[in-house]
Parts: sequence; C-alpha cells; structure tokens
Amino acid sequence: MRTIGIMNRVLKELFRDKRTLALMFIAPILVMLLMSVIFNTNSSTDVSVGTVSVSQKLNKEMGGIKHVTVKSYDTKKDAKAAMDDEKVDAIIKKNGKNYSLTYANTDSTKTATVKLAFKNALTATSINQLKSALKQSTKATVKLQAQLQALQKQQAATSATSATAGSAAAAKQAAAKQAAVTKAKSTNHATKSSSQSTPKITNHYVYGDKNTGYFAKMLPILMGFFVFFFVFLISGMALLKERTTGTLDRLLATPVKRSSIVFGYMLSYGVLAVIQTIVIVLTTVWLLGIEVVGSMASVVVINLILALVALAFGILLSTFANSEFQMMQFIPLVIIPQVFFSGIIPLDSMADWVKDISYIIPLKYSGDAVNDIIMRGTSIFDLGFDIMILLIFLIVLTILNVVGLKRYRKV
Repeated sequence: MRTIGIMNRVLKELFRDKRTLALMFIAPILVMLLMSVIFNTNSSTDVSVGTVSVSQKLNKEMGGIKHVTVKSYDTKKDAKAAMDDEKVDAIIKKNGKNYSLTYANTDSTKTATVKLAFKNALTATSINQLKSALKQSTKATVKLQAQLQALQKQQAATSATSATAGSAAAAKQAAAKQAAVTKAKSTNHATKSSSQSTPKITNHYVYGDKNTGYFAKMLPILMGFFVFFFVFLISGMALLKERTTGTLDRLLATPVKRSSIVFGYMLSYGVLAVIQTIVIVLTTVWLLGIEVVGSMASVVVINLILALVALAFGILLSTFANSEFQMMQFIPLVIIPQVFFSGIIPLDSMADWVKDISYIIPLKYSGDAVNDIIMRGTSIFDLGFDIMILLIFLIVLTILNVVGLKRYRKV
C-alpha cells in the first residue's frame, strides 16, 4: 500500500507539471516530424563542372546527366578562379587525347559524383565514335560490293567477244577485288585503333587526397556541435543549481544590477568554456589527423565565439526550467535541430522553407566559417558575415538573459 501511495503522489506531481508533460510527449513528436522532413527529402547531390578544351560532344554528354551542370571556360586560369569562388566543384582539362581532372574535394560525395559522371560521359562519347566509324565502314563495304557486282556483270557481257578481252576483264576484276579488300582492311584497322585508343586520366585534389572521405566535411561541424552542446549543458545546469539552492535569489536581493549578474556568470563560465573549446578543437585536429589549410588560431576563435553563444543560450533556457530533468528535456528541442540544419546533412536539394530554417541556427554559421578555414584556407578577416551573425546571436541572448532575471528579482 505504501508503494501505491508513493506512486500516486509522484503521478499527481507529474500531471500537475504541464511543462514536463509537454516536453515528454510533444517534443518527441516534433523531433520525429523534423527527421521525416529531413530524411524523406531528395538527397541527390548537385555538382557543377568547369571544362577547358573539352569537345562539345563530351560537354553535351556530361550536361545531359541529371544533377550535373557543365560550364565551359577558355583557360584553366578562368576555371581555377571559378573554383576559388565556389562556382564549380571540379575542372576537366583536355591535353591532347588525355584528360586532367582537378577536384575541390571539400565534399567527397561531389568528387565521387563528378568522377562517375565524367566516366559515363567519356564512355558514351567513345561508343558514339565507334558507332560512327562502324557506320562509315558499312557504307564503304556496301559501295564496294556494288562495284564488284557491276564488274561481274560487265565481265559476263564481254566474255563472248574474245578470250583476250575476257582475260583483261578478269584481271581488272581481280584488281578491283584486291582494292576492295585493302580498303576494307584499312577501315577495320581504323575502327580497331579507335577502340583501343584509351585516353589517360590524371586526378588532382585541391584539398586532401583520394582517400579523403565525407567525414572530413562533417568534422568541422561536429567540432562546433560538441563545443555548443557541452557548454550549453554545463552553463544551464550550473545556473539552474544556483537558482534552486537559493544562491541566485540572495544575489538578486542585493542592489547588484541584473546586467552585472549576467556578465559575472558569463565571464566565470566563459573561462571554463574557453579551456573546453581549446581542448576539443586541438584534440579533434591532432588526434583525428584532419588537414587544416588555414590558420589553426582562426578555428579556435570561431569556436570560442560559438561557445559564448552556447553559454548565453544555456543560461537563458535555465530560467525556464524548474529542475535538471526539465533542462535535459530541452536538448531535443535545442540541440537536435542544430545537427539537422548545420550542414552535416546536405540542404542543397531540399525545399526552400527547410533551408530557411538553417539561417536561425548558430551552428550553421560557425560550421560554414570553420569549413572555409580548414578546407579552403580562408582568412578569418574574410568571414565577417558569419562572425557578425554569431555576435548578433550573442548580444540578443545576453539581453534576453538580463530581461529574464527580472522575474526572479523580488521588489
């Protein structure tokens, strides 16, 4: 009976807590719907290829492949400039009968798509050339057969005139047959040579090498995700403990300004966030052996700004939680969308409204910035837009924290 009594008491408390009930039952449904939208959307990869000195037939074959766009350039310098501006994902240049392929390789999926598209287009072009050669050979053979038949008829008509004339006609016919055989052999030899002439393909990679996988693209985003997640969790839990133990209430009872309290908490937790961020970044880069084209210091700076955003976010949400359990339940609503819309899952082929959601996700901007630094060597001074957006997030969340403390200050 005592067990039943305890159960009844706990159930009554749970059913009175509408926030906990909503997080338990509504949050999973929202996450599942979100996953359905993400994973049921077409996940095909669109690629853009720049070509230099490539035949129109090959360009047409590649351009006819679904999700492949071909842009022709006069020089490799122009194509390289387009790649630097992220307008093309690969460059194909023809040198004689051979081909040189250069891949940006910032996304191994796009690299594999370009390789397959070029191989299929080259095969289709070769088959068309063989068909054309075979058609010409067939026409030549038919023409020679008609000539032989005409000679045979001429021989039959003139055979009764004289034996000498017949001998001359036979000699002429034999010469014509020999010429036909020689021409047919020459045509077959040309067709055989065309089929055996395989162009040499050389692959070059701007970032990484042929063994660079999709994990290399995910790693900069995952790095930011772990920074965001742990800083968010630690800061939220810590401030929640301050509030539930009464420490925050006693502090608010003093004349100290709310802004001073928020900045004090952010600076104290910020010290830990800085150390944690440096440890995560250095561990990710050195232990996993990721190639960093740009500045390592720039990678740390971007992730530090993201950590401060996570810190402010964690403090803000902790004001809406009444217990550690409720704080943990905010994770599906706050953290999981960060993963889905940060760029780990390609958003290029998704609906516009799905892509628009990513613009309110802080992790997207840090992921884009770190990705450019690591894979393209972009200077941090060229990433002003991403840094500005992260700073706007930080300022807005800090202001909301100052305003949010007003509800706990007793007048």
